[in-house]
Amino acid sequence: MDLQILQETGLTEGEAKVYLALLELGSATSGPIIEKSGISRSIIYQLLEKLIQKGLVSYITKEKTKYFQAAQPQKLLDFIEEREKQLQNNKKKVEQLLPELLLKQSIAKQSEANLFEGFKGMMSVHEHTYEQLKSGEEYFFLGIPPEQPKHFHAYWNRDHTRRIKAGIKCKLLFNPNTNKEILRNRNGYKDCDARYMTEEINTPAWFMGYKDVAVIGFASKNPITLEIRNKEIATSFKSYFDEFWKRSKPFKV
Repeated sequence: MDLQILQETGLTEGEAKVYLALLELGSATSGPIIEKSGISRSIIYQLLEKLIQKGLVSYITKEKTKYFQAAQPQKLLDFIEEREKQLQNNKKKVEQLLPELLLKQSIAKQSEANLFEGFKGMMSVHEHTYEQLKSGEEYFFLGIPPEQPKHFHAYWNRDHTRRIKAGIKCKLLFNPNTNKEILRNRNGYKDCDARYMTEEINTPAWFMGYKDVAVIGFASKNPITLEIRNKEIATSFKSYFDEFWKRSKPFKV
């Protein structure tokens, strides 16, 4: 007989072998069951106990010796029906638990950090803004360094054109030493408000954020960009930015 069929009802391979052996033996002690089924002596009683719990095996004791006997094959249908009921109960419990599990998954997804290197890495991080932001939403930059390589400026000019098409807004706070022409250029783009910070921050680091994302960038020959997805951290970054933004003034040509 194909053991696979019995296993599909919910029996393990060992349980199936023991049950079939008992069907052929009738009433038997552990010795003949071991010989007939090929099951190791060390686990035979464990398997018999599991079959007893499932209602597929019973036993009687004669002169202090246990004689085991398989239940009628029709009992397998009862076992399957009982298992189906249990599965339905488990399904209902999982359905009730599902919102909590999804919340835990959501929280896990919201807390991660990724490090990117080089100019392409920085572009990859900025690319995520277009995946996350919708038309009418905005991102911000804080502490943009006064000097950037020419290819950086070329990239941002192209990006602002794309940003406008996407309907995304931005607020930019530049280091006070930044050339006025750069701010004049940025403010020339729709929905871009570029200003000077009132206080100089002498650091190569800049900060960017939106929604639940906070980004820290380090300007150098080989830029490093750290992207953090965490609601609390992103909210803290936004609070710092808002404070600096309140102190700033609109750019005047």
